[in-house]
Amino acid sequence: MAAELGIPGRSVHRRSVRWRFTTLYAGLFLASAVTMLAVVGLVAGGTYRAAPAPSNQPGTLSSAAQARIGSLEHQLAQAHSRQVDQLLLGSAAGLVVMGLLSVATGWYAAGRVLRPLRAMTVATRRISADSLHERLAVPGPHDELRDLGETIDALLERLEQAFAAQRRFVADASHELRTPLATMRASVDVALAKPGPVQEQTRTLGRRVRTELDQLDRLLDGFLTLARAQHGVPLLDTEMVSLDGLAADALAERAATASAKHLVVEADRAGSGSGAWVCGSRTLLRRMVDNLIDNAIGHNQPGGWIRVATSAGGTDARLVVENGGPVLTKDQVAQLARPFRRLGAERTGGGIGAGSGLGLAIVAAVADAHGGTLVLQARAEGGLKATVTLFRASEAEAVA
Repeated sequence: MAAELGIPGRSVHRRSVRWRFTTLYAGLFLASAVTMLAVVGLVAGGTYRAAPAPSNQPGTLSSAAQARIGSLEHQLAQAHSRQVDQLLLGSAAGLVVMGLLSVATGWYAAGRVLRPLRAMTVATRRISADSLHERLAVPGPHDELRDLGETIDALLERLEQAFAAQRRFVADASHELRTPLATMRASVDVALAKPGPVQEQTRTLGRRVRTELDQLDRLLDGFLTLARAQHGVPLLDTEMVSLDGLAADALAERAATASAKHLVVEADRAGSGSGAWVCGSRTLLRRMVDNLIDNAIGHNQPGGWIRVATSAGGTDARLVVENGGPVLTKDQVAQLARPFRRLGAERTGGGIGAGSGLGLAIVAAVADAHGGTLVLQARAEGGLKATVTLFRASEAEAVA
């Protein structure tokens, strides 16, 4: 009531639509009942009319008879008054009882009226970017509720087409750009491999162009992976994959890079028999693990450290990658999983897809495609902690 009384700075608990409908139904019923009660009172009060007293003329009734008639009329008036009072009292009691019943009945009726809206709300909340193909398909006659459902279905169809067109464009553009990139790379290699003396400046320029072409090729590869993870189609190469095995392979492949930066690598792997198995695309999951470790190596400080741990518990399988580095704020960490978000020039280390700003975005997309989550946390001492949680495969599936 604070807002209704003009008191600023206080939030008001708004009544739900169901309560407003209930109040409306109960109010209309009570207004009708009060009107009927007033009409009954007026009619009951005017039904009795006392007969006129006979005149005291010769030939009329005796005084004793007249007194008897007067007494009877008085008794009849009192009885009528009591009946009217009882009628009004009973009507008032019935009005109170029916008022309570009207609230309960109005609540039930409002619930029945709003039930299709609740079903539409639940269905709309369930639909996400990966399930835009679903529709509400509201049944029933062509009324206002069905018109609303068809409008939402049309909106979902337009959104699905827009998402599909965007992802198709990214995938098609990445594929089409691979051919000219390969041609340019081959031309640079041929120019540098020609017999005869080649100026050092030309060699330096050729190596720089080749490096940029490789970087662009990695960027396109990141586009393809991101588009595939976000496409919302079933994964065709689904199999049982060990997070521990993927982490071990990724660390082994990057041992030289970590050693060159004098990084201390700690591996706390759960082991193949611990149950850290997931069901999904080996290609995408491998890319996810590679990107996490590449991010930890490339965005670290010389002489820093990296910790990689896999675990399994309940229905979850987890991969945790931590690394040292500068202190990050929560706002900075919140931007890291978005495409092309980098924090300064220092976040351009080596590795697959390095410097493109797609590394953690791909990790988040791959985790989401497998029904999992990516959680990024800034460490108080500096650096980043990345936790990927996926659905754990059953022991029978892992053994098979």
